[in-house]
Amino acid sequence: MTRTIKSPLRLTRVAALLLFAGSIGCKKLASANGEISRNWTPPAQDVVMDVPIATIKAAIQKRLTTAPPAQVSADQWKHTKRLYTAFGQSLLWLDAKGVHQPRVSALLNAIASADSDAIRLGAFPLTELSGALGAADGKHPTAEQLANADVLLSAVFTAFGETMLTGQSQPSTLGQSWHINPLEERIDSALALTIREDDLAAGLVRMRPQDPGYDSLRVQLSRFREFVSRGGWDSVPAGKALKRGDSDSPARLAALRARLSAEGFLSDSTSPTTPAPDSTPKVTKSTKSARATRTGPNVFDATLAGAVADFQARHGIVVDSMLGTETLDAMNVSPQYRLAQIAANLERHRWMPRSLGSRYVMVNVPQFHLEAFDSGQKTLEMKVIVGKDYEDKATPVFSDSMEYVVFRPFWNVTPDIAEKEIFPKGPGYLAANDMEVYTDHGRRAVRQRPGPKNSLGLVKFIFPNDYNIYLHDTPNGELFEKDIRAFSHGCIRVEKPAELAQWALGWPADRVSEAMQNGKDNHQINLPKKIPVYIVYYTTYVSDGKLYFGNDLYDRDSKLIAEVESAATLSPDVIQARDALRALAKD
Repeated sequence: MTRTIKSPLRLTRVAALLLFAGSIGCKKLASANGEISRNWTPPAQDVVMDVPIATIKAAIQKRLTTAPPAQVSADQWKHTKRLYTAFGQSLLWLDAKGVHQPRVSALLNAIASADSDAIRLGAFPLTELSGALGAADGKHPTAEQLANADVLLSAVFTAFGETMLTGQSQPSTLGQSWHINPLEERIDSALALTIREDDLAAGLVRMRPQDPGYDSLRVQLSRFREFVSRGGWDSVPAGKALKRGDSDSPARLAALRARLSAEGFLSDSTSPTTPAPDSTPKVTKSTKSARATRTGPNVFDATLAGAVADFQARHGIVVDSMLGTETLDAMNVSPQYRLAQIAANLERHRWMPRSLGSRYVMVNVPQFHLEAFDSGQKTLEMKVIVGKDYEDKATPVFSDSMEYVVFRPFWNVTPDIAEKEIFPKGPGYLAANDMEVYTDHGRRAVRQRPGPKNSLGLVKFIFPNDYNIYLHDTPNGELFEKDIRAFSHGCIRVEKPAELAQWALGWPADRVSEAMQNGKDNHQINLPKKIPVYIVYYTTYVSDGKLYFGNDLYDRDSKLIAEVESAATLSPDVIQARDALRALAKD
């Protein structure tokens, strides 16, 4: 059903709100047999509100040759023009009676809901849009007014689509070392397909990233906005480091309990018990076990230590159950900053291609974790060791395709590592580590022979890329027991190399074991089909239903957080803009 907006008074009030909110930029799936229905086409009509359609089309063409609306980038304007070209300059949002309300309502509601993605509503031309809709709702609108309203709606649609499909900011300008192509060139196709959907509202929802990780972060964004709205949490006072059984002031430990309770690491009902004076154990150097069982309002007891350990595990800190400086500093990070971290990682998700492939590998560097997916289902996961955070050993963010596996590989030491770390240690070190010197293109080089001492272990996984990064085994399996695993030269060591080889090649376990233990040296096996590998950098993520703030190894959060923090906070301006859009959508 179509209808025009009938209440100029209400529109004027809503427009006034949108005019105010426009300044904030400063600071049912229709389907058949499971297929999305895309049967919508621009309505065939000769007249729109007594204005000949040919005249409106001409006005649309003319409007598209002028400057873009405020807040619409040159790139978004280009996509808007292409959208009209794809539909023969037809009206995309108006019908014979004016505004095609159901589809316009779907768009306005989608924009209003973008605040739940930490999208800046001020990035959309809300001011011009409200004015254009008001003019088109008049008794005798001109061809230019009708064309302008249609074009403004299309520009908003395009800006929303591009934002959801590729993000609101450019990672290259924010020091992210992010080299994954979000496939911007497919935006025109995505926009045209979405606008043709019978259920436009569902199509607009599908423009945002569809992976569970993104949706989980949106839930956490709402949760942390609630923390902020309630005033957050109080800091834990500085003081001495505490381990289980230590005593401290009741006030400081009460603050610690309150802080841990705020995020759910400690039950609100948990309270220290005060033992009777005659039952309090005497603490001496020889009674550590008795000391560890002490309790009371002035004791860092087992319950507190356990909650601190849980906090550490969820904040990228080595888990030792002690209240040390690093743990205290993390506790005293404001909820506003944590909220902005969540918003920053929602943006990182939007930088990813919308389709990752039927089979792919995802490595999240701050999580020190690898997951392998098949047909959308996680089929394998393991710990990884990533590059150090200094001396140009940081692991970059990029994607490429795994092409082959090498069993029992040589380690061809890079010239830089050879000169700085190998040759200075002398021939004794080379012999002890099964290394050999050879000539490579006229220069002295070193490599480590295949075998149990080899730094690459017994198998490596190659996805040719500009950074010479690959996945590999390691003889130092004990490193996977560390909580923070940034030890390598940029390449990525995997905890379960045999299982990964089985998954990638489709081989049984015994065949992989034979190739690793007794097979030919440096034996390359091409994969039956290339497998996309994504090396990503999500410092905030949800795993097993729990929120984690990972280790920002390479200090990439700060610039991105500065970019997104205004959208992270649910300010009065944002609330007014959101509510105004929803009111306009209902009219």
